[in-house]
Amino acid sequence: MTDSKEISQLRRQILLGAAGASLAGYNLPTWAQGASQTLKISHQFPSGTDFRDRLCKKFADEVSKRTKGALKFDVYPQSSLMKTNAQFSALRKGALDFTFYPLPYAGGEVVEANIGLMPGLVTSYEQGAKWKNAEVGKILNKVMESKGVIIVSWVWQAGGVATRSGPIIVPDDIKGVKCRGGSREFDAMLKAAGGSVMTSIPSNEVYQAMQTGSLDAAYTSSASLMSFKLAELSKNFTSAKNKSYWYMLEPLMMSKMVFDALPANQREIIMSVGADMEKFGTEQAKLDDIDASIAFAKAGNKVFELDNSVVEKWKAVAKSSAWKEFSERNETCAAMMASAAKISG
Repeated sequence: MTDSKEISQLRRQILLGAAGASLAGYNLPTWAQGASQTLKISHQFPSGTDFRDRLCKKFADEVSKRTKGALKFDVYPQSSLMKTNAQFSALRKGALDFTFYPLPYAGGEVVEANIGLMPGLVTSYEQGAKWKNAEVGKILNKVMESKGVIIVSWVWQAGGVATRSGPIIVPDDIKGVKCRGGSREFDAMLKAAGGSVMTSIPSNEVYQAMQTGSLDAAYTSSASLMSFKLAELSKNFTSAKNKSYWYMLEPLMMSKMVFDALPANQREIIMSVGADMEKFGTEQAKLDDIDASIAFAKAGNKVFELDNSVVEKWKAVAKSSAWKEFSERNETCAAMMASAAKISG
């Protein structure tokens, strides 16, 4: 029998495409003989109640069905497999198979990923849906693949802001407020408007930050606003039900190392099912925008909605701060912004 170290080395050889003559003498384990494989999907969101968890499970069930059980999945919600911010690095290294992950959380490793939450750049689900096949999407795919990551499902989510203090409607309302934007670029806009920005933390840590008073206001997706029960702590809520300048790309992503090691037919099934999940993701995100307004009102919050004129005020601040800074980082960032801005109008 081979020991655990030998098996680990063997698995790495196979994943890297190095399985050749050097493997001939091994008594291969079942996963290397074409039997079923169990892949891991990790995310930070609650199980069952959050549509992102349900999307992962629907994806897993459908891929397993179409591959006739050759691929099976274990889904790990609430960062139960690994910490939220560790997931992207693990994905790149092949230590994690899949993650449903807010793209700008990866901005520290891949600067281009910060475009996934660029304030005012996407102001509707219809605009976001165009990215996948537009030049911005092609560039983003190429960048992510070069970093070892495959985008399987493109899912956009609108978001709002919950506050312990006064409501945040127009840019002047953010002055002096301790706030969390959700990405480096969104934070840049908030700073430009006079906000006191806390170092970005994942959405599953926002409740504690608001509870301790280190945050007065938190922007996040409608789903996270509900899943992480921020209505318990806030007094005012600005909803994404009508309009929003906060749209985040939260894709289902796969390790390219693991993806490339699979047979062509399994890779095709994964990408086909991933595309099918996008409709479900958009529908659920839109429902959450409505449900968040209801949930915050029931919890005693004053609920506010935005119109185009207000969104344009935030967009003007974003253009002179976040948009400009991102475009100046490198040629790739500039090209992505130019393409996305054409879609935005």
